[in-house]
Amino acid sequence: MKAIRKINNNVAVCLDKNNKELIAFGKGIGFPSMPYEITDLNSIDMTFYRLNAQFYNLLQEIPEDVFEVSANIVTKAQETLNKNLNPNIVFSLADHINFAIVRMKNYKKMKFAFSYDVEQLYPEETAIGKYALSQIQSKLYISLPESEVTNIALHFVNAEEETLAEDEGDKIETMIEEITSMIENSFALEIKRKEFNYNRFVMHLRYYLKRIQEKEQFMDNCDDLIVFMQEERPEIYECAMKISSYIDDELHAESTNDEILYLMIHINRIINKED
Repeated sequence: MKAIRKINNNVAVCLDKNNKELIAFGKGIGFPSMPYEITDLNSIDMTFYRLNAQFYNLLQEIPEDVFEVSANIVTKAQETLNKNLNPNIVFSLADHINFAIVRMKNYKKMKFAFSYDVEQLYPEETAIGKYALSQIQSKLYISLPESEVTNIALHFVNAEEETLAEDEGDKIETMIEEITSMIENSFALEIKRKEFNYNRFVMHLRYYLKRIQEKEQFMDNCDDLIVFMQEERPEIYECAMKISSYIDDELHAESTNDEILYLMIHINRIINKED
């Protein structure tokens, strides 16, 4: 295997023996001058083919130790869950964990609720969520709230690969495009569909719509935080409410305040072009 481009000290873009590009994780593989031949394949911990372009940005944005913890959690999930997982789960989980850490540091006094419904419906995924919190505590020295057990469990539920009916997939794509247009109209801007934050937003939307369809929305009781965001950014709140109303009408559901809060955070990232 040949390393051809450094992502960070422990991640590199590589070519396999068939000249196919992949992302490789391994301690120190990004240190040597590129390109070079990796002769000891035991130094490679994980590899990923056909990686979505937006995840390259995550590799540069999120701390390496968060990625390492995410990879450990996914490895544990692969060993215990008898289901196929989306190959991008390491990256989306790392993004979620990093966001949870930032949110906790900024809102230390917020209290969150653990969902016992999720524990009953998805006991194996809940066990992975509990394992994840213990890993984050032992490796990153950060104690996340117990509600993150639920959020991480649902993250794995979302990552369990399934085949959608063609008409259902088309409906989701149509809804995502309509939601994008709503943001563009609300803020008089044109969203570039290839930008990192837009792709991150689309990923969030897919999970959001799936949670609604499966009646497993986030229930963190973030009422105080959403009131704060509403006062600080009323235009973003108004846009998020329009989007949630549209989604509820289309899917015959009722979005929780917590889902609306996540919408607001992602909308803010898009309109401010923040990573």
